[in-house]
Amino acid sequence: MQQQFHVEGMSCEHCVRAVTRAVQQVDAQAAVQVDLKAATVTVNSTQPRPRIAEAIREEGYSVAP
Repeated sequence: MQQQFHVEGMSCEHCVRAVTRAVQQVDAQAAVQVDLKAATVTVNSTQPRPRIAEAIREEGYSVAP
């Protein structure tokens, strides 16, 4: 299932790697696309939205509801 998150605080490729790694720790098969300019993260995963959002928050980023 494809889900999109508005994530604040991302500004560089390190952020892209950190967010991608966080999501893939929850679901190793997840496809993750990060758009720095739009501040969005699109995730294709079977995991529930709250679990993915929490993984991103644990990396230090703000996830809008």
